[in-house]
Order: sequence, then C-alpha cells, then structure tokens
Amino acid sequence: EFTLPGIELDFGGIVKEYAADRAVSLCWAQNVQHGFVNLGGDIKIIGPRPDQQPWCIGIRDPRHPTSTLQNIFLRSGAVASSGDYERCIRIDHKRYAHVLNPFTGWPVHYLSAVSVVAEFCVLAGSVATIAMLKADAGPQWLAELGLPHLWVNEFGECGGDLSNTET
Repeated sequence: EFTLPGIELDFGGIVKEYAADRAVSLCWAQNVQHGFVNLGGDIKIIGPRPDQQPWCIGIRDPRHPTSTLQNIFLRSGAVASSGDYERCIRIDHKRYAHVLNPFTGWPVHYLSAVSVVAEFCVLAGSVATIAMLKADAGPQWLAELGLPHLWVNEFGECGGDLSNTET
C-alpha cells in the first residue's frame, strides 16, 4: 500500500494476476512451452497442452461451488475472475463481498461473479474487478469493452459471452 496526502493506492487487487503473468514470462525465458500458472483461480497460459490442444478451464458457479457455469478452451492468454463467493462474510443471511467500493467504503453489490479473458492476467483481473465496482452498470461496460467475459448477478442472471475464447 502506498499513501500520499489524499491519495491511497492498494496493489493487493492485482498482485496475483501480475505474479501469474510474471511467472509465465520466467517460464518462457526457460523455454517452457506448455502449461499454465494458476494463482487462486487467476490463470495465465504458457502454451497449449503438449498435444497442441487447448487447456480446458471451468468457470465456477458462484452459488454452487462444485459446479461450473461454462468451460473455456485456451492455448494462450489469461482468464481471471472476481466475485463475492470466495472471500465474503454473511450477516443475517446477507452476503458481503471483500471488494469494497472506494467511494462508499461498502462492499460491492449486484454482480456476484465476473470472469474475463485477455492477453494478460493483470488486464483480465483488473477488468473483472472494475466491472464488480460498476455494479448494475458493469454488464454494459463489459459489453462495450469487447473482451470475452461472463457475469452473474445477485439474482442468478448470467450474461456475456466466453464461447469464442479458443485461441
């Protein structure tokens, strides 16, 4: 955390994604050509499987931990997710996410989960978290951004499109 008068930057929200991107760069430097780095569900692809097929990555259902919403297939790039389901608290049957709105100080609401595919994990993770912060404006913002994505709101409605992610 870095603080100046009136300004505070917290890099905790992108450290895993940066670390995944950096780890893959180190693998490439050692001529590793197949694999992926998974840091808490934020995934950066090193290259296709040894048989040249893409990696199959399941996008978790935020309300059913043993279920997936969709599988995606990647030979390159990254996928990162943000949501209210891994790190949260429940008070009086209400879920409070760990992602806090910097303007209100309260946990985000409306979106329960957002997954984004991008070239770099740090970009995918940043976009997913920003969409969570945008609440009900998040789905439209994601659509305008044009990156492959999937979102689930607090009512169980899903949107976005990850079907064209095979690279």
